[in-house]
Order: sequence, then structure tokens, then C-alpha cells
Amino acid sequence: MAEATGDEPLLKVRGLYKSFGAVQALADVDLDVPAGQVTSLSGDNGAGKSVLIKCISGIYEPDRGHTYWEGRPVRIRSAHDSAALGIETVYQDLALADNLDIVQNMFLGRERLRHRLLDEDAMERAAAETLAGLRVTTVRSIRQPVGSLSGGQRQSVAVAKAVMWNSKLVIMDEPTAALGVTQTAMVLDLMRRLRDHGLAVLVISHNLNDVFAVSDRIAVLYLGRMVVQDKASAFDRQTVVEYMTTGGLGVAGTRVGSGDGAVGDG
Repeated sequence: MAEATGDEPLLKVRGLYKSFGAVQALADVDLDVPAGQVTSLSGDNGAGKSVLIKCISGIYEPDRGHTYWEGRPVRIRSAHDSAALGIETVYQDLALADNLDIVQNMFLGRERLRHRLLDEDAMERAAAETLAGLRVTTVRSIRQPVGSLSGGQRQSVAVAKAVMWNSKLVIMDEPTAALGVTQTAMVLDLMRRLRDHGLAVLVISHNLNDVFAVSDRIAVLYLGRMVVQDKASAFDRQTVVEYMTTGGLGVAGTRVGSGDGAVGDG
């Protein structure tokens, strides 16, 4: 089982299965995501990371398994269901409109109206307050087009858009991919600030330097199965690589990990 804590995880997944025809993408997956912590989801290509976060975010409905939110069972069958719980996902493509400015992007599809007209002042204030709360200070103006922003700034806007809607869990898919050193540091700091605000962060990253720089917990998938999850301090880079590439320390397919932090692979 996952590492025992005194508090119920914000999100708890048990026995999750998902298939696409003859392809078993996820098999008997357990995952705990505590509030106020950064949980990194690691695994090689094809391990099932993207499928798992899409099940959590409502893009896919699992074939079977149980999901618990704040200790109560829930069914997440659409992105609307996940957003209603407080789950927001920032995908790798960020889903930002380059021709729109920062405020327009942050409220896209959720515009505020006053007397049936766009309440531009209220949206500007809310956008500015959210960015300031996350200490995103590098943008020149909240009215500049998103297409003019750097990669790190775009990632910051996408995250600010996610947290604006009373989110409790922010899922980030490869947030530092293709970013330079300075922009990567900006995004890692942003994740720490989300954690410091009490939010849960679930991040997919292939960059183990980033994983160890920001994570409180690490979970590793191997061929659709969760082989281990534990505090980040229980791992080093070599052991994470071994779990990712073989499914265990030694023989793949066996119960791996140490102590209560280990999760059997089914």
C-alpha cells in the first residue's frame, strides 16, 4: 500500500483499469495524491502516465476501479466532473490562444458578464490578483498577447488560469519540456508556490533533475502498473530509473520498494 499518513489523501485511486481494444493501458493502478504536496508521476514512454491523468481529469472513463476525492467515492466521467471537484489540468500544449491577451486566455469560455456585457475591469482585477498571488511578475502587461510570451511565461499563464477556478489539484503534463534553464526554474518555483498555497500538484516529467528538485512524493508506472510510490527522500535517481525501465529493483514483476511505501504491481 501507499505510504501511510495521518490525513486522507485529497485524491485516492484504487484498482484502476483502462483498455483500448486489446491494449491494456492501465492495470490495477493505485495512487495517492495528498494536498499541499507535489507528486511526480514517472515512467517510460508507454507506461500509462498520460492515460492515468486523463482518467483523473475526465477525458477517459476507467473500465473499473474506484476514485476517492477528499475521502468520498466519486465518478469522474467528463472534464466538467473533474473541474467541479476542483481538478484542473495543464496539458503539454497548454491550450492557449496566441492571438488573445493574458486576461482573455485566463477567462476563455468562462467570461464574466455585467449587464450582459463583458466585465473587463473585473476580469483584469481577478487575473492580476491571481498572477500576483503566484508571484508571476515577469510579464510586461496582462493585456499583451500570449503569442509574445516566453515558454516559461506561457506555462505560468496556463497554471494561473487553472488555479483561478478554486482548484484543489493541478495536474501538469511535462511542464518544463523544451524550456531553458531560467524558464525551467520559473516553472519549478511556480509549482512550489502552488504547494505552499495548500494545493496538490500532480506532475508528469521525464526530467529527473526537475523531479527531485520539486517533488515531495514520487510514483512510478511500468507497463500500465504502479510499481512504487513513496516519499521522494526514499529514492535516488538510479532507483527511479530502474523502476522505470525494469519495473523493480532486481526482477521485474515482483513486489518492489521498501516499507509501507511499496505498491505491488498486481
